[in-house]
Amino acid sequence: MEFIVFMTLPGLVILLVVIAFADQIMRATGLGKRTGQVSATGFEQLHATFSPGKQSELKERQSALLLKDDDEDGAPPHRSTVDLDGGRAVVRLPRAPETP
Repeated sequence: MEFIVFMTLPGLVILLVVIAFADQIMRATGLGKRTGQVSATGFEQLHATFSPGKQSELKERQSALLLKDDDEDGAPPHRSTVDLDGGRAVVRLPRAPETP
């Protein structure tokens, strides 16, 4: 019978609130060693059910996890450098083609 209650929308919200409460108690007492929160994931999925914008945000977040981050992304290679520690930036412009 309890399973059927949690299959309804109000039952799901009640279950998520109970999990969030238990999650916070475990973190406060030091029993939980993980960094993420189970309840936050559940609430995000519930929010995505009713908001199409949230669905695309979650899909974008998942695809960003699969992409590789390179240091040279967004800048031409070996042309411009920025030294944050030294407070110096070097910008090299491309050479203009010579006209005969």
